Amino acid sequence: MSQSLRRLSRWGSTFLAMSLIPGCATKSPQEASAVQKERADIAQQVAPQQPRARAEALPLVAPAEKVAKAQPPAEPEASEEDVEGEVVGSVEGMVMGGVLGAQVSSESSRAYAPPPPPPPTSMAYRAKPGKKAMMQPGSMAPSPKPSTPPVTEVEDGVTTQHGNTFEAYAANPFTTTKEDALSTFAVDVDTASYSLARRYLKQGSLPPPEAVRVEEFVNYFKYRYAPPEKGAFTVHIEGAPSPFGEGRHFLRVGVQGKIVSRSQRKAAHLVFLVDTSGSMQSEDKLPLVKEAMKIAVKNLNENDTVAIVTYAGSTQDVLPPTPATDQKRIYAAIDSLQSGGGTAMGTGMEMAYRHAVRKVGGNVVSRVIVLTDGDTNIGPNLSADSMLTSIKNYVAEGVTLTTVGFGMGNYRDDMMEKLADKGNGNSFYVDSFAEAKKVFETQLTGTIEVIAKDVKLQVEFNPASVRRYRLVGYENRNVADRDFRNDKVDAGEIGAGHNVTALYEVELTGEQAPLATVRIRAKAPNGTEAAEQAFPFERSMLRSSVEEASSDFRFALAVASTADILRHSPASKDWSLATARKLGEGASDGTAERTEFLKLVTQAQALMGASAARR
Repeated sequence: MSQSLRRLSRWGSTFLAMSLIPGCATKSPQEASAVQKERADIAQQVAPQQPRARAEALPLVAPAEKVAKAQPPAEPEASEEDVEGEVVGSVEGMVMGGVLGAQVSSESSRAYAPPPPPPPTSMAYRAKPGKKAMMQPGSMAPSPKPSTPPVTEVEDGVTTQHGNTFEAYAANPFTTTKEDALSTFAVDVDTASYSLARRYLKQGSLPPPEAVRVEEFVNYFKYRYAPPEKGAFTVHIEGAPSPFGEGRHFLRVGVQGKIVSRSQRKAAHLVFLVDTSGSMQSEDKLPLVKEAMKIAVKNLNENDTVAIVTYAGSTQDVLPPTPATDQKRIYAAIDSLQSGGGTAMGTGMEMAYRHAVRKVGGNVVSRVIVLTDGDTNIGPNLSADSMLTSIKNYVAEGVTLTTVGFGMGNYRDDMMEKLADKGNGNSFYVDSFAEAKKVFETQLTGTIEVIAKDVKLQVEFNPASVRRYRLVGYENRNVADRDFRNDKVDAGEIGAGHNVTALYEVELTGEQAPLATVRIRAKAPNGTEAAEQAFPFERSMLRSSVEEASSDFRFALAVASTADILRHSPASKDWSLATARKLGEGASDGTAERTEFLKLVTQAQALMGASAARR
């Protein structure tokens, strides 16, 4: 037997043995090194140029009539140490009064070890009640072919394969205004989808289409919306012709939350729920989690408190509520964390919420912050639904939730997003030390301090001036039109300094009439009844060309169109990444995040290859 065949035989035996061990089992450094060397030897001798295969297409989930859900855009950067989300540059347009005091307007970091490339990705798809699973042309982007057959389980309509899991939604279709003039959705300020896609692109792969959520791409970036002079937020409205062809326009609705300085925000009690299972060993997981926690602690106020709960094979109370000023004790607790064992996430969640609920009060914000790869494989509550059932009473009492994802290979994006949504919180994905600083330093006040809850938007289009429309993104935030004024229906939260942007693609009739009416409904942070305000979308708010639109409008459109192309939305089949990039280049304003986005678009073009040239 040749040396290669002996190695293959040895590798087959190794794989058979390892397949019997749970995914979260801990390997010694020596074992891990041996396995990695074995794989490297085989890769060099057997398949040095293994091509990437196209992933098998699976059904998408079509949106229900309009089903409720709700999340955090990137906040404005502060130029003063204790102020988050300061408005930069000039603001165009006029300002008027609005809901909850809202107003309307017309318009580098420390070096960190790079994470390893993501392993082969598989998908999970959830067919929700009332939704018909259907196939969309070109719904799957090329992704690495798994080196081993995936382990598939089917339960309650959910197909899960070994690897990263995402929940897929079909893009919102065009709606004829005469048949349905109302578009209703909950605000969303999550940003996990963008940073996750960024990691894929930087490591040389297109993100899976179902991992791309347009609203999270758009809301990752800050926009120079004027903050309210009083009240909770302002509303910004603008429109312009489409740069992708004649006959269509884009309309933008932007919401800017009021700015709260670090010194002015309420006291916070943060319970860090840390996944220390064996799956968290890699440098981009638990080691990065520790750094992120230290950044957060460093930016807390003297009246804040911190507790730490961990979960692996069992749940541990690592640190009782401790003043944030006792950094030495908190850092020591963080440094003591080590990975190993299974993943009892559900049990850990209950303990963390029991900690958090003790501090809930009118003057204290109590929030659970989950730091994990989202995997869970032991314990009584394995699904997001079962976890949410176990903590629903704590949520009702006012405990909020932030989910922060780390790593690749077994990342549960679907679970992280759902937990944050139903836990009255927000969801992030941290792919680097720089992103950790953004989430736990720049945006910390906005994450902690909620300024409005159950925020819903409803746009009523005028059939006389708008023939058809579609909301670009927010598919899993759709709210039934009849539930807009139903205050029992959960929606999204807006934190201090947060901004929320939504874009519509429309076909106009040519009539010189008002385009639409924008309505916002929201509750005060501790309120039970919502206030509502309406704002007209006048024809005068429509620019004659996209070049005349504000740079924020143009950049938001560049981001939204890029996301729509990456997820293979049917409406974007004739769009071009080159056009999106050109639009963004003229609106980057030289900021680091916008410049990075343009580089990512260029990378996506290269990965799409010949197909990108035709799009």
